[in-house]
Amino acid sequence: MKSELLGTDEILLPSGFRAAGIHAGIKKREARDMALLVSDTPAVVAGVFTTNQVNAAPVKWCRARLPSREARAVIVNSGNANACTGAAGLADARRMAQVTAESLEVSEETVFVCSTGHIGARLPMDIVEPGIRETVKRLSRDGGRAAAQAIMTTDIRVKHWTVKIKVDGKPVIVSGIAKGAGMIEPNMATMLAFLMTDAVVDADALQKALAEAVNQSFNRITVDGDQSTNDTVLLFANGQAGHTSALDAQHPAWADFVAALNEVSLQLALKIVEDGEGANKRVTILVDGADNDEEADKAARAIANSFLVKTSWAGVYPNWGRVMDAIGYSKARVDEDKVDIWYDAHQATRNGLATETPLATLKSVIEQQAFTIRVNLNLGAGRAVVYTCEITEEYVHINVT
Repeated sequence: MKSELLGTDEILLPSGFRAAGIHAGIKKREARDMALLVSDTPAVVAGVFTTNQVNAAPVKWCRARLPSREARAVIVNSGNANACTGAAGLADARRMAQVTAESLEVSEETVFVCSTGHIGARLPMDIVEPGIRETVKRLSRDGGRAAAQAIMTTDIRVKHWTVKIKVDGKPVIVSGIAKGAGMIEPNMATMLAFLMTDAVVDADALQKALAEAVNQSFNRITVDGDQSTNDTVLLFANGQAGHTSALDAQHPAWADFVAALNEVSLQLALKIVEDGEGANKRVTILVDGADNDEEADKAARAIANSFLVKTSWAGVYPNWGRVMDAIGYSKARVDEDKVDIWYDAHQATRNGLATETPLATLKSVIEQQAFTIRVNLNLGAGRAVVYTCEITEEYVHINVT
């Protein structure tokens, strides 16, 4: 696929989409805290949600709407998760959908709702309702960046990405925004992502493509090993690009569309890791040579979630013994006499024993803002990758309030 990447400074909304982001007043500080994404025509929708057994009210609302496969909008607030709020919280989520629907003159069943922020407190609906009405007034084709800012919580960086392809000779856009910095663990995290395309896509094919994209991106990241109650990824396809036939696995352009979706998802996921709370480094953990992919995944996640390993990166202390230890307790089958470990291109262990690679060389690797730890278990053909970051003192400061 030859795709044109439009960078991250601007978010290009696909045809027929508008967005807005405002400060409604949910957050005490003067920061945007309410976002709205709207398709001017009915869109096919796909979704993937948290696997946490404790679901926030907005997740329950969205899951109930998803089987219809039709959407017009998603309204999002930050600063309050509307989680662990019982029946009242679910009523508040529905009220958010109702107010949005009334303002847009669409069915409330086509309005999805998401929230992010502190768990356990009711939404201030006296602020939320007028905030929604004001957000509707601010909708524009240029509102994508403001919407991306409005969904941020402890995020420092705004996260968005756009890819352009062609389908049946027509230009098609796949773009998205996301938030996430802490409580990030594969199988979704305290993250929200909203993806949009003007392609015409079969509903079942869209859901399958999104699930596969999430497995290769958002389910491949971890900051601290904590999974949230609100995690949601939604994908809207409104068909406004106007190509002649709907995309599915039999369409000649299907591979291009899937590649674009995967790229947008992965770029957003990597931006979440790069913006990990208190973090400055993006680390790729690659495990190969396992009995199978599942075994490789166990080992990779053990390394990526080990606070001993992550603090060694923060302290620029290339202690490969901590990596070896994490592999050993990972539940993957390991033969310590066969384990090879690399820091980028520099081999730290061979057959489980230290090489002659100087400590200073390994240190120079983890001084970088991006590097790879590769482990070969030398047992089979299994392979897995996980993206993570270091843990610093700043992470603690952020999470004590």
